[in-house]
Amino acid sequence: MTDLLLIALFAFLGAATAGLLGALALRFSRHRSLVVSLSIVAAVAVTAMLAGTLAVAWAMFLSPHDLSVVTTVVAMAAVVSLVTAMLLGRWVAARSRELTLAARSFGDGGTFAAPEAPATAELAALTRELAATSAKLDSSRMRERALETSRRELVAWISHDLRTPLAGLRAMSEALEDGMAVDSPRYLRQIRTEVERMNDMVGDLFELSRIHAGSLALTPTRVSVYDLVGDALAGADPLAREHGVRLVGGRIEEVPVEVDGKEMSRVLGNLLINAIRRTPADGTVAVAAHRAGDGVVLSVTDGCGGIPEEDLPRVFDTGWRGSHARTPPAGAGLGLAIVRGIVEAHAGRAEVRNVNGGCCFEVTLPSA
Repeated sequence: MTDLLLIALFAFLGAATAGLLGALALRFSRHRSLVVSLSIVAAVAVTAMLAGTLAVAWAMFLSPHDLSVVTTVVAMAAVVSLVTAMLLGRWVAARSRELTLAARSFGDGGTFAAPEAPATAELAALTRELAATSAKLDSSRMRERALETSRRELVAWISHDLRTPLAGLRAMSEALEDGMAVDSPRYLRQIRTEVERMNDMVGDLFELSRIHAGSLALTPTRVSVYDLVGDALAGADPLAREHGVRLVGGRIEEVPVEVDGKEMSRVLGNLLINAIRRTPADGTVAVAAHRAGDGVVLSVTDGCGGIPEEDLPRVFDTGWRGSHARTPPAGAGLGLAIVRGIVEAHAGRAEVRNVNGGCCFEVTLPSA
């Protein structure tokens, strides 16, 4: 028993010495290639075995011949281990370089193309994560391009829509100043109308800037969808009468929602105004509300004739106003963008789809 303990002690001391030297070598080479690290690990394993074996052999006073035999066997094992470690390290390093080049390509604006060569489980998991990240970056780039396009269109529309009333205001004010206005009250009423129109546009821009900045403060309260829709219909009724459009709100369930009443009234008002302006005279705008699963769906259906399929994804973009035939004389394409922003601030979603003779805008909100 004592001899066995001495053998174990000598083997441990020899192996521990090799292990400490290997740990120092790994520390100094931690920034080097994986091939170097794997070679050091293999060398430490073989050296630890060799040091332990030699320490025990010397303690047992083996003959020189037996000692040389043991040393030769261990040396051959060391050579095989080092060669295997180097081959494995070179293979892993090659897969890592291929992955680095693929990652660099999508980092520079391209798409990630996963290396076709087989890799270790860890590198394969990293490849899957990089592929998912590349897909998210592609989606973000597409959204950024769409937003940039929307911003440019918005600037163009706003510039056009502001320049026209400003030119009219300037002409009317000069006529009033020079005493050339035959009907001064009519000029003043027109000036007030144009000022109110521009005030509405500036208000929409301010609301949209708050939404994009994430500073839209909501004060949610428990209200009935029936009351929200009823107030919105009452507010839009004069505009509907002016355009000869019928408002229908017969399918409205009395379900509660937790929303900011003021902001949701603006959502419904924007949807109704948009629908009324795009529905021809003697047409119908229908409003409905019902519970669907864990949410409440409010829908506004108009008779605009439908939206081209290629334009459906852009309906809620900032500045989108569709074709010239569908563009009203007032408005800068902000109403539907404000609708989506307010609805998403309420953890809901806004969607649009074509129906027979028109389109249906749906707002889904979490039920209270």
